[in-house]
Amino acid sequence: MSFMSSSMPVRPSGARTARLSTGLTGRLRAAADKSISHRSLIFSAMAEGESRIEGLLESDDVLATAGAVAQLGASVTRDEDGAWRVCGAEWRTPAGRLDLGNSGTGVRLLMGAAARFDLDAVFTGDASLSSRPMARVLNPLAEMGVRSEAADGGRLPARLFGTRRLTAIDYTPPVASAQVKSAVLLAGLGAEGTTIVREPRLTRAHTETMGPLYGAQFHVEREGSGSVVRVTGGAALKAHDLSVPGDPSSAAFLVAAALITPNSDVVIEGVMANPARSGLYETLADMGADIELKPAGNRAGETLVDIHVKSGALKGVEVPPDRAPSMIDEYPILSVIAANAEGRTTMLGLEELRAKESDRLAASANLLAANGVSLTLGDDHLIVDGCGAGGVPGGGMVETFHDHRLAMSGLVMGLASKAPVTVDDVAMIATSYPTFFDDMARLGAVIGE
Repeated sequence: MSFMSSSMPVRPSGARTARLSTGLTGRLRAAADKSISHRSLIFSAMAEGESRIEGLLESDDVLATAGAVAQLGASVTRDEDGAWRVCGAEWRTPAGRLDLGNSGTGVRLLMGAAARFDLDAVFTGDASLSSRPMARVLNPLAEMGVRSEAADGGRLPARLFGTRRLTAIDYTPPVASAQVKSAVLLAGLGAEGTTIVREPRLTRAHTETMGPLYGAQFHVEREGSGSVVRVTGGAALKAHDLSVPGDPSSAAFLVAAALITPNSDVVIEGVMANPARSGLYETLADMGADIELKPAGNRAGETLVDIHVKSGALKGVEVPPDRAPSMIDEYPILSVIAANAEGRTTMLGLEELRAKESDRLAASANLLAANGVSLTLGDDHLIVDGCGAGGVPGGGMVETFHDHRLAMSGLVMGLASKAPVTVDDVAMIATSYPTFFDDMARLGAVIGE
């Protein structure tokens, strides 16, 4: 395994403060998508031959997945030009624990992928990841014949005993989760028979889109407001070269900054326009945001757009609960946008936010309250009384709870608030968006120590 490079971005840490800015301008290429990056490493590590991945997101989360597949037997190399080469192998028992840091996607998808091999692996992570529920993956894997041991409450560290004798199952996840669906489907690639996952509400389908590029055949049918996905075990995976598209979740912070910062005009290039990731942009259209999406080709089986966004007046709206799966990562930054809108924004169906890197629902409410925004917090909803453009008092210290999206949301809020906004630590931003500070500086945002 050899993939560290001096060209990787510096990882800032400690508190940072964002101050009132004006006229954010420029064109930026969107940061590479984290979900696609994880999956490209995992599929390539299982495939026969060498795959070349261009534009891989070199965030802490993705690097943790790269390190894990290398420990499991794949050859992983980062070339001087920034491309990654992954040579697949039969996965084996790793010499040490697989430390996935803060990556929920990495650990859950790797558990599913590892289930089909004869191995004994211990998965671990940082304090935040170790607080998140893993039983939602280990339970269906147990139905397929996988033995596992986990800490109290089905949490990390967890030890998984893979097997070549997996049995296909017909499974309906109790919560809408692309990670759970993907874990079961990846295990299903090695199961006898056809594995079926029935999701009552659509979630992101990157596994189903990427799989066929490597020779896996996923059959997807719409059923009501959800889908039924089938995969028959035994397919031989073959290496594939791909380029990673831009991440709509990371682009959301740039979009939000341009929307709420006066006199801004920004273009973000190469953003993935997957329907299962489009909820925020649908909501912003409802709010009257000045956003134009222009087709920008395809990459890794995904459609791309360039996003042209200008600042302007926004209005509060009600965000329906059935939109939550398509924007589950964007509610913290939406709460910041809502604080800068006229009128009330009501966000419903948010119970899944309480099982993220932090209790994101409560943390988003804390972010707003610390900066003078009126709100109502419920078990599964958040109501924000907007202050209007330029009306957010600011001046608060945001407790991020080691959550990268809370940290970035707090800093974006400070760009349009009357008083500066400080976040307690920014080190975790590198888990998903390592070039965040560089990109914000290029647009003209005022963020400092």
